[in-house]
Amino acid sequence: MTPQRWLAPLGVAYGAAAAARVWAYRRGLMRATRLRGPVISVGNLSVGGSGKTPVVALIASMLQREGCRVAILSRGYGGSFRGPCLVVGDGTAVAGDAWAAGDEPVMLARSLPGVIVAVGERRDEVGRAVEDRFGPLVHVLDDGFQHLRLFRDLDVLCAQADDLRDWPLPAGRLREFASAAGRADLVLVAEDTAAPAAWPPERVFTLRRRVVGFVGVDGQDRHPPGRVYLLSGIARPGRFAHDAAAHGLQVLHHRAFPDHHRFTAAEVGAACAEASALGAEAVLTTAKDAVRLPAGPWSPPLLVQRIAAEVTDEGRFRARLLGAARRAA
Repeated sequence: MTPQRWLAPLGVAYGAAAAARVWAYRRGLMRATRLRGPVISVGNLSVGGSGKTPVVALIASMLQREGCRVAILSRGYGGSFRGPCLVVGDGTAVAGDAWAAGDEPVMLARSLPGVIVAVGERRDEVGRAVEDRFGPLVHVLDDGFQHLRLFRDLDVLCAQADDLRDWPLPAGRLREFASAAGRADLVLVAEDTAAPAAWPPERVFTLRRRVVGFVGVDGQDRHPPGRVYLLSGIARPGRFAHDAAAHGLQVLHHRAFPDHHRFTAAEVGAACAEASALGAEAVLTTAKDAVRLPAGPWSPPLLVQRIAAEVTDEGRFRARLLGAARRAA
């Protein structure tokens, strides 16, 4: 996104207000709440489509494989729930739906068996409620870089090339000045991003995305399709199309709706009809969109493209996660 220079004064004011808030927390003028268990925050600088959700899933899986009991704490953006805590998934079953809990928490709960996922506007209250119900846990704070109300033991920031040259809202897409990256413990930079020379190399890791397979809306594995029609309602549809093409799929058309769009049966039916007319083998969507799609049957079939995050020097990254989890335990 190109910054709107005429809004630069408002962007400076917004960034200054965010910096003042950070200063107030550091000086003790505002107090952060500690949970009993360790907290690992995953966040970003920009609004919308940062690619942090696959990172949340990666970190939760890494911790779980090392024997940690894990809970993901989310705001539940886009959901209607306004209470103190909604447990979307208790590790064995998914109870919440996308309209109440938001699409990303439901997607995470479905894809991470054994991991607790809970939402609420105040993540400190969510964390306490989860601990009261489930006992000691390692908490992964989703979209937590600016959520300073909750103390974290490790701050992981996802950064992209655009973040390093963008402006704070409303002039650009940033929630604070790009220099705020300096307070992160670890920075995951997209593989097309060159980290500034001033960033200590021991804090910087390269983040890659890759397609790891395709499933039906029933969750069953499917063979890769050849010719596809894309259907999405995400912040950065271009990245979805790029991932599909990079995996060797022939993209015939892409019907993109706004982020968090609530699909109707008529819209999906129209997409399927157009896909059929174009000769598509499948209508391909994202895991985030799949939790908002009405039930079929649909023809051509709806398939979900599964994405995973990969971090360079994964062993060192895992060691930093476990160091924070065990230090705080």
